[in-house]
Amino acid sequence: MQKTLILEKTIYTLGDLTLPDAPQLAVAGRSNVGKSSLINRLAGRKKLAKISSTPGKTQSVNLYRVEPGSYFLVDLPGYGYARRSKAERDKWAQLIERYLTTTAQLRAVAVLLDCRLPPQASDLDMVSYLGALNRQVLGVLTKADKCSKRDQQARKAQWTGLLGGRPPVLFSSVTGMGQEELWSRVDALLGQDEQSAEEEAP
Repeated sequence: MQKTLILEKTIYTLGDLTLPDAPQLAVAGRSNVGKSSLINRLAGRKKLAKISSTPGKTQSVNLYRVEPGSYFLVDLPGYGYARRSKAERDKWAQLIERYLTTTAQLRAVAVLLDCRLPPQASDLDMVSYLGALNRQVLGVLTKADKCSKRDQQARKAQWTGLLGGRPPVLFSSVTGMGQEELWSRVDALLGQDEQSAEEEAP
């Protein structure tokens, strides 16, 4: 079943960081890893999330309500991009930190990782930080269509070890590779499988 994403709220400042009382999965990643393309692919829409050739386009926390379902995907500003001003980067870092450390309904964080690249320091730092917060991490290897099958499996194995034995999802926003698996993993993390079973029970 095709899910629908609806942009419910855009948050630019700490003062606006009020969140719905519903399960949430955050989407984090470096500024050029393809977060907006992934969100658009999941939504089945090309222009829901703005895509730019300039990294750092996402400058806010964006809340997308998922239907059918009773949860939110939360798109966080990209990290690791040095060409923005220090003030801008500090503001994004504060938003990300406040969200990750204080959101009671945050069930997991999908960390997007470029399948074409070896593990980057900023990605390893994010995974380590989330581990220190006891946040569940779901790895997603983006741009997998640009890698050979051998390289896909090698990178998947590499990140499986770095993620404590939890294999990442190979994903392509171009071909749709991994889309169903990703939704399945998200639903499982947010308890949607259990809820669906209860709704279907006589």
